[in-house]
Amino acid sequence: MRKFGRKRGQRKAFFKTLAYNLIMRGRMVTTDARAKEIRPLVEKLVTLAKKQNLASYRLLLARLPKEAASKLYYEVAPKYADRKGGFLRILKMMKQRKQDGAKQSVVEFI
Repeated sequence: MRKFGRKRGQRKAFFKTLAYNLIMRGRMVTTDARAKEIRPLVEKLVTLAKKQNLASYRLLLARLPKEAASKLYYEVAPKYADRKGGFLRILKMMKQRKQDGAKQSVVEFI
């Protein structure tokens, strides 16, 4: 697990924010390391939302802000009802970030 120079609570909030942005926008440009860390987290959330029961919705509410949990449960998850896994795609970009030279990736729902 990458730590991103943060303590546990900060890192948890950081991942929660990344997941929120990805769910709300459907696509996001970020660094390779962040993309690789966020993928399993969001894929597990989509799998949870696919169950379409009250318990899974409440777990989503505990792990995400309300609007992201609602969007994931009502809009995103039903699209993947027949799919077993692999809901996200990571595409590596050729350009690097200007400030620190970090490699960039695009994370998007398939």
